[in-house]
Amino acid sequence: MEAPDKLQRIVEARMKLKARFEEKIKQTPSVADNKPMGKGDVNRHGMPVLPVGQTITHKWPVLDLGIEPDISLKEWRLIIDGAVEHPTTLTWEDFMALPQTNDTSDFHCVTTWSKLNINWNGVRLLDLAALVQPKETATHIMCYGYDDYTTNVSLEEALKPDVLLVHTVEDKPLPKEHGGPVRMITPQLYAWKGSKWISRIEFLTKNKLGFWEERGYSNTAYPWRNDRYS
Repeated sequence: MEAPDKLQRIVEARMKLKARFEEKIKQTPSVADNKPMGKGDVNRHGMPVLPVGQTITHKWPVLDLGIEPDISLKEWRLIIDGAVEHPTTLTWEDFMALPQTNDTSDFHCVTTWSKLNINWNGVRLLDLAALVQPKETATHIMCYGYDDYTTNVSLEEALKPDVLLVHTVEDKPLPKEHGGPVRMITPQLYAWKGSKWISRIEFLTKNKLGFWEERGYSNTAYPWRNDRYS
């Protein structure tokens, strides 16, 4: 398929997904909560900039499972499969040929620190979903990392426009210690919901717990509700 046709297919599928999940997205707590817990100015979603229990840091602490995979761009692959019409495996060149998004967002770690106004470049999860076209029965995704990490996200959260698979931060390649070459970010959820060193996205027809969720962390992870643990 020629590139213009592929792009048009992604755009059309993106709009269908947007329409399908738009009302659910509007009802999520990080958008619609009328009594959010936090302080500071209001962010672009109507929530306080600093969620309850968080402290602003200007550093970027490194947290992982004790494994930092070393994946070259030549070796890197992203598998997208599960409850989708067009399962695919992307090379680095395939990934970089997709629509690229620049966004500035905040990063809230469950360990109580927040780093604000980070500039990212990457691909929207929404556009990856548009590429593979989730089946009507799909409700969640499971993200897998090259370090064997897993985490689950509902589709109404995953398809928000600020959920990205990022390869660049502050105009530099994403460092290995922070999940490079590619990690997922979830600005409206605690950051453990964004897998570092991401290698696979599986679309699910029902919820399934990931690594930290199986160990007592919240299934939903809403910062403005102090929703850290189950």
